[in-house]
Amino acid sequence: QVQVVESGGGLVQAGGSLRLSCAASGSGFSINRMGWYRQGSGMQRELVADITSDGITNYAGSLKDRFTISRDNAKNVVFLQTNSLKPEDTAVYYCKVEVSRVVNVEGAVVHRDYWGQGTQVTVSS
Repeated sequence: QVQVVESGGGLVQAGGSLRLSCAASGSGFSINRMGWYRQGSGMQRELVADITSDGITNYAGSLKDRFTISRDNAKNVVFLQTNSLKPEDTAVYYCKVEVSRVVNVEGAVVHRDYWGQGTQVTVSS
């Protein structure tokens, strides 16, 4: 089992910054892609950014101008630095971790996604 825990959300004024963190814990797995998603009130969950174990990043639309994703592979932690926040960035931010696990002596690998519970980011105007 893999546990995924986000932190770092909060209330911030427009133009401010927050640094979100997500830690994955457990044993017997390797982590592939780690990513941040967000879901505003009444909205569908959407990709913010993700990053591979090799450090290749992918951002949604124009968020790359204000958000930066990074990770610490040794600690199984992914970060999202959010700058110049806008009221429309208000949402619950979720972390998704894609893991691989060897399940038998033949080396068969199972891939699975794990989600955290989310951390609320509220940007006031």
